Amino acid sequence: MPTPSNLGFDPSGILLDRRLGLSQQLYQQLRTRMLAGQIGRGTRLPASRDLAQVLGISRNSVVRAYEQLYAEGFIHSRVGAGTFVDLPENLSTKLSTGFATPLSTRLSTNRAETTGDTVSPVWTNSALDRLKNNHLPLPRSGPPKAFRVGIHAFDLFPFDIWSKLQAAFWRKPDLGQLGYGEAEGDPRLRELIAAYLRSSRGLSCSAEQIVITTGAQQAIGLCAQLLLEPGDSVAVENPGYRAAGHAFANAGARLRGVAVDNDGLVCSELEQITDCRIAYVTPAHQYPTGVTMSLARRLQLLAWAQRCQGWVIEDDYDGEYRYNGAPLAPLAALDRQGRVIYVGTFGKVAFPALRLGYLVLPQPLVEPFRRRRAVAVRSSEVGTQAVMAEFIAQGHFQRHIRRMRRAALSRRDALLEHWPMDIPGCAAMPRVDAGLHVKIDVDSHVREAQLVQLAAEVDVELNPLSDYWLAATPSAPAPGSGLVLGFAAVDERAIEQAAKRLQRAWQSGL
Repeated sequence: MPTPSNLGFDPSGILLDRRLGLSQQLYQQLRTRMLAGQIGRGTRLPASRDLAQVLGISRNSVVRAYEQLYAEGFIHSRVGAGTFVDLPENLSTKLSTGFATPLSTRLSTNRAETTGDTVSPVWTNSALDRLKNNHLPLPRSGPPKAFRVGIHAFDLFPFDIWSKLQAAFWRKPDLGQLGYGEAEGDPRLRELIAAYLRSSRGLSCSAEQIVITTGAQQAIGLCAQLLLEPGDSVAVENPGYRAAGHAFANAGARLRGVAVDNDGLVCSELEQITDCRIAYVTPAHQYPTGVTMSLARRLQLLAWAQRCQGWVIEDDYDGEYRYNGAPLAPLAALDRQGRVIYVGTFGKVAFPALRLGYLVLPQPLVEPFRRRRAVAVRSSEVGTQAVMAEFIAQGHFQRHIRRMRRAALSRRDALLEHWPMDIPGCAAMPRVDAGLHVKIDVDSHVREAQLVQLAAEVDVELNPLSDYWLAATPSAPAPGSGLVLGFAAVDERAIEQAAKRLQRAWQSGL
């Protein structure tokens, strides 16, 4: 029988509530200890069977906790040697030390109190020129088709349940909800979102920190309006989500593209931008390359934000979709200094036209954001928020998320099975472990254009990777070429048919 003294670390402080998920609790407590330096780099963790016996829980619970820590980069295994803590050197120490200087919100005084009735002074000729020179691909409308990006299996949404909840709300509305409500959103919905993020995503937050928005784009726009002054630099992933870049450009920012590699945003490039105070990232599943930001990079990014007193805007647009284990904890769950603004959306779980998203804000930003939204929209739309709150409270939301993950996984597998092989100039389909889209490398921009055009001729949508790069500058690397495609918009049969049409079109047209 193992004892606490021979486990490699003292587990006596691990307290588990047996009414809740044991593996999630164990994972969170081990992760917290690692980040605080209480379980140091190189520490050998006990065998899952030994730790399970000491804690009095099943071995499966320990295995699942270890698997999540492994997926997020906290531990690694060596055959025949065991499992060891794998935190990057010195970074956990940096995260656990505070700063003597107070947090600076850098709020823009010339825009925080504006009514929105006048044209913002940032709309200078140079700003307009920047926007004209950075063509923004618009979302495609109409019925879903293969392989549309940004669309999930919303054909599976339980519209019958939603319609009943909506009818019940309007049949006998609470008159107190029909006046001017709170600008930050329905209180019950904010409480439920906070509870969901705490239990399912490992993000410790309260309802007070949440501001409801009409989707992720409005959330990003609020950040741009409040945290930027004209001429400020903003670091964005390159290639990346161009609509976010346009929100920052609209606020007068100078966009500074930072490269993305297999570990995510290249923080060494970010650190060379001396006048940058905001970094926008998609760490769970980078858009459009699909890479997941490694733990080392996450900690390096947080250290950068602490050092320069900057802000990291984390867009977790499809973080719910992971196909090996539980979704990874958000970057904001690692944040100990209140430097991360978390952007969430219901659009990738429910349906895009719902237009419902939210911000999770560091405490110093809560009141400025609440006031800015109150000035912009006076109060929030009540019906959709109240219905979503009831949808979550009755358990439909989490059941639907599980259903959506299964559907996305099945549709991903159909894509992997039927995708055309041996296309000249087109790399093989990569492994897809998360998200709702995939990026496939192509050897040249000429071949990229050919593949996209031939696909369009057989009614298949493919996005060229070149659309996701910032406008070329003398100092920027040459944009890469490739194909970006979503795999969740249509069912497995439609995926198979579209892949066969592509195979014929490409074989005969190239």
